[in-house]
Amino acid sequence: MTHSKTALLLIDAQASFPARDYWDEDLAHDWRPRQRAVLNAAQAHNIPVIRILHEEPGSQGPFDPDYGLIRPLDDFNDDVAVTYHKRAHNAFTDTSLGDWLREHGIERLAISGIRTEQCCETTARVASDLGFSVDFISDATLTFPMTRHGITWSADDIKARTELVLEGRFARIISTHDMINEWQNTRE
Repeated sequence: MTHSKTALLLIDAQASFPARDYWDEDLAHDWRPRQRAVLNAAQAHNIPVIRILHEEPGSQGPFDPDYGLIRPLDDFNDDVAVTYHKRAHNAFTDTSLGDWLREHGIERLAISGIRTEQCCETTARVASDLGFSVDFISDATLTFPMTRHGITWSADDIKARTELVLEGRFARIISTHDMINEWQNTRE
């Protein structure tokens, strides 16, 4: 497998999230070094990085472009190959991402970013359905606890569930460490 046909998706690593009431800086603190390591490795190995930003015009919240938060998180304002703004949960439905990937001969996507079970998982599923091979770098995705019917699911619970439903169906689950090692050991 050559990584010349691979792209890294950096999904929704944007300033909108810290403005949400569920933002947990401790969880983000654990995620940041892994996300940074994946970005650095992609850049070092000439793997194009594609930034995806989520927006909700008219929502009168942090994802509304009028609030000025539809921009990369400070730690992740790297130069990228291309940036897409989406309104759907996945990065394909309302963007030309698929066309860009095909035009550039991309066959494999490495997925990272925010939120694990939402935009990252949804993008992985759609990418797989569109014929792309998907590496879901689970520990380079970030999510937050959620409560339903009085039961709180931890971020770890949500990640484990996402890995369970994606593995072998829509994506290969891989760690940051293993993804970086694979990129380093792949010869053109």
